[in-house]
Amino acid sequence: MFWYDHGHDVSGWGWFAMSFGMVLFWAVIIAVGVLLFRALARTGGGAAAGPPPPSVPPPSTPPSASMSRPEQLLAERFARGEIDEDEYKRRLAVLRAAHGPASGAGGQGSEGSHGS
Repeated sequence: MFWYDHGHDVSGWGWFAMSFGMVLFWAVIIAVGVLLFRALARTGGGAAAGPPPPSVPPPSTPPSASMSRPEQLLAERFARGEIDEDEYKRRLAVLRAAHGPASGAGGQGSEGSHGS
């Protein structure tokens, strides 16, 4: 090495520079490894950002098999607190009356569901 050829004349700053260089070298190596791992995990895992897709369907899914789309939307509005219980029941009755006797009367149900 350089300092062996010149009679051990490396000063304190030389040792500091070598130590700092070694720490910086390993920090860069570790950072590159972590970034590479994250990039590979991200591309292999599907979505690039955001939470993973839910593995269990939301609680409102099982009743949706028997509910029409307008009834689902009405139930969601009630769950969010946009409408109160009385308005929910009134609109649900209108929707079921519109869809009950004539199953093809989809236009009347959508008119009753977006009133106020």
